[in-house]
Amino acid sequence: MFALFQSARKTLRRLKLPIFGSVMTMTLAACDPAALTSLSNNGPKVDKNAPVAVALLVPRGGGSASDDLLAQSLENAARLAIRDVQGVQIDLRVYGTGGKAATAASQAAQAVNDGAKIIIGPLYAEAANAVGVAVAGQNVNVLAFSNNTTIAGGNVFVLGPTFQNTANRMVSYAKSQGKDRIVVTHAQDVAGQLGRNAVSNAIASAGSTLVGSVEYPLSQQGVVAAIPKIKAAVDTGAANAVFMTSPSASALPLLTQLLPEAGVKSQFIGLTRWDIPVQTLDLPGVQGGWFALPDPARSAAFRSKYEAAYGKAPHPIAALSFDGIAAVGALMNGKKSSPLSTGAITQSAGFQGATGIFRLRADGTNERGLAIATIRNSQVVVIDNAPAGFGGAGF
Repeated sequence: MFALFQSARKTLRRLKLPIFGSVMTMTLAACDPAALTSLSNNGPKVDKNAPVAVALLVPRGGGSASDDLLAQSLENAARLAIRDVQGVQIDLRVYGTGGKAATAASQAAQAVNDGAKIIIGPLYAEAANAVGVAVAGQNVNVLAFSNNTTIAGGNVFVLGPTFQNTANRMVSYAKSQGKDRIVVTHAQDVAGQLGRNAVSNAIASAGSTLVGSVEYPLSQQGVVAAIPKIKAAVDTGAANAVFMTSPSASALPLLTQLLPEAGVKSQFIGLTRWDIPVQTLDLPGVQGGWFALPDPARSAAFRSKYEAAYGKAPHPIAALSFDGIAAVGALMNGKKSSPLSTGAITQSAGFQGATGIFRLRADGTNERGLAIATIRNSQVVVIDNAPAGFGGAGF
């Protein structure tokens, strides 16, 4: 096992991937969700023949250069989406939150006083939660950039990709391919536990079988020590798939290298993007694995359009800002008399976004149309296209 450990360290260094200690995982801020889960609203009064005021809350002005750059990309994407909206005039008003919850709440309240009919943003979960509370009594909904489902509900909808949506897509596809007996591996941190829960829920919903769940401390030694346990779970339960919640910048490189060396031959499935960072594609252990990603064609089209307009690539989160404006435009073009109400926002038909179709659910979470990809010869290959609409294949 020591030899495997040393081999894995060399692989991580060669590919310039983190060796635990500077680990980036899905951002899941700890905050108390607003007690608004049963709240819905009829939306503000909107004149469809006049410009609709939309507040965009971005993390500008807090002294962080990276947040300022992200804020500009979010604003750029929103303005790009406005160009695509037909038959609707959108009066975009941008407010800086400084990345702080209290500032976000006060800016949201100011935005509503200024006439905003809907709020897009903010980014951070705690700030989104605060904004939802601040405008809860004003019949104003919030389309936040967060992916933290603990703050979703009531008048707050999260636009960010969620573990549950990805898990549902992956487990459903796996079952269609005969991979229905699954072992889940996850770190002992919050992200790992939430990932495990999402996969477990997806397995139960799909009618597949969870034959084992193995956790590990988020360290090299912890992962190495978990390998025999994972193999035992696979062998005992006759598992034909191993579902890994870890991202590429964490335990994934070790798991995908050491498990095959230990004799595990089951299908590897990921909860996160295996093509980010790009050097992950060179790992021998990820070859043939399955993961989900947004519609590649629509994603490429958005990136090309953004680069043509602004001369540089968009921030990965910027697409969510485009989606928020796209949803508002579609709602305003719809037939509902209260186009920005909870009922309208959660329409089952969903919306066409920057990276594919999406819809917002009554519980404040979202569903996104995802493609299934594998890695062959260090290249991403789509093996199941993203759905073009809700209700068909992929949902």
